[in-house]
Amino acid sequence: MTVLQAVRRWLEKRNEIRRRWQRDAQVLILLDKRTAYYEAQRRAARSRVDGDAREFVHWAKVAAEIVRTAPDAEMDIDVVRAVVDDELERLRPGSTRGI
Repeated sequence: MTVLQAVRRWLEKRNEIRRRWQRDAQVLILLDKRTAYYEAQRRAARSRVDGDAREFVHWAKVAAEIVRTAPDAEMDIDVVRAVVDDELERLRPGSTRGI
C-alpha cells in the first residue's frame, strides 16, 4: 500500500465517522428537536458510565452537531447535569434505575 492509498483510506474512514455523527444528530432532531441535545448528552453520559470511550466521543460530537444545526434546541446546563446525574445513579449499588 502506498502512502497515498493509506491517506485516502484514512480520509474515507474519517468521513464515514463524520457522516455517522451528522446522521445521528439529524435523527435526534427529527424525533424531537426541543430535546435532541439532551438525548445526545444522555447517550454520551451512558457511554461514559459504561466505559465506552469511542461511543462517548461519538455522542459528544452528535451533541455539538445538534448545537450547530438546531440552535433552537433546548440547551440548559442544569438539565444536562441532571441527565448525567441520572446516568451515574443508574450504576450505583442498590439503585433500582435502569431495571
